[in-house]
Amino acid sequence: MRNLNSVHLNGLRALEAVGRLGSLQLAADELGVSVGAVSQQVIKAEAQLERAIFERTPKGMVVTEAGAAVLATLSEGMARLSEAVSMAQKKDETTLTISVAPVFAARWLVYRLDRFAEHFPDINLRIDATTRLVNPAASDVDLGIRVGSGQWPGVRAELLLQQEVFPVCAPRVAEGLREPRDILKLPAIIDGKAMFSWEVWMREAGLSGSTLTTRHVFNDASLCLDAAIAGQGVMLAWQTLAGYSLQAGQLVAPFGIRARTGFGHYFITAEGTREPKKVRAFKEWIRFEMKETEALFA
Repeated sequence: MRNLNSVHLNGLRALEAVGRLGSLQLAADELGVSVGAVSQQVIKAEAQLERAIFERTPKGMVVTEAGAAVLATLSEGMARLSEAVSMAQKKDETTLTISVAPVFAARWLVYRLDRFAEHFPDINLRIDATTRLVNPAASDVDLGIRVGSGQWPGVRAELLLQQEVFPVCAPRVAEGLREPRDILKLPAIIDGKAMFSWEVWMREAGLSGSTLTTRHVFNDASLCLDAAIAGQGVMLAWQTLAGYSLQAGQLVAPFGIRARTGFGHYFITAEGTREPKKVRAFKEWIRFEMKETEALFA
């Protein structure tokens, strides 16, 4: 009888990742190795198991009938191993590490951290501001918040807020605006990395196909917002980006027309693990704070 010692763990990890994610490339991305390395690990593991787990086809790797049962049990086993490692590491329940995009941290989260401290004085927050999607199962991050479609491999995504966009500008810039079409007279401040275009809002406002004259293009939404506050034009913003500036009177959102982009803010947590109490507490607090942000646009 073959035992675990006869099959390398790296090979089993490769089999499980390819089976779960459906491709060598996605498995390589998750494991942090090359596609060739994953392929070799799969081949070697199949040889050690003396069983074909995948069938190689022109369309990619297809799980064999025998392999399906093996992979199901293997995925369960890997999840249990991950849980056992987490238990062994005994993460500090008094420190909560959050991974968020820099613009979310700077324009929404930082203004509210004192409130979290008031409600949960025993939890110390550690903010990891990065645009890179971090897998909590493979890092010291407890929870991530990201904007996107919610379809990220290898993590659990839970919708927090549907993203809605709307024009914002300085109060003095908005003085001549009477109807949505008037916005076409203003210069546009463009976020070069945005996942949407002005057409999303134009369509909602009945101005589909219309364009604005571009004044500035930045590769950072926070810089766009600063330019709008400075009165340099109008930008297309969303709730968590512009909420504080609207509340402070630095910006206005003329016309009250919002358009959904199809994206949303999502909680990102590890798959197959139980959420610690500190993570549940933070998620509950964020949801409460998001309701206040949404109230600004009611």
